[in-house]
Amino acid sequence: MTAAARKLDRTLSALADPTRRRVVELLRERPRRAGELASAFRVSAPAMSRHLRVLRTRGLVEEERVDDDARVRVYRLRREPFDALSLWLRELEAFWSDQLESFGAHVARRRAESEKPR
Repeated sequence: MTAAARKLDRTLSALADPTRRRVVELLRERPRRAGELASAFRVSAPAMSRHLRVLRTRGLVEEERVDDDARVRVYRLRREPFDALSLWLRELEAFWSDQLESFGAHVARRRAESEKPR
């Protein structure tokens, strides 16, 4: 397995959880403090911390300490893993487009053959 494939697997694994996908949706709007994210989901700070740790260790978000206060962290999305995911999805879409084109051509040939006079 290539390094790119392993990174994609890590991204998909992190996004498999619905809460983490919703966190990503919120972070698309703007960077947010961990406490703000916990409040938005009505979960405890430790529960949100676990979700953020997964997103951070998979490289989807980065954290920044604010105003020299070690207790306050702001999370923001990182672009790179989403670019890689987007590329993979475009490749997958191209594959299926080719498959559907081939199927359409096959159906057209069969139709033309069945319409020939015998």
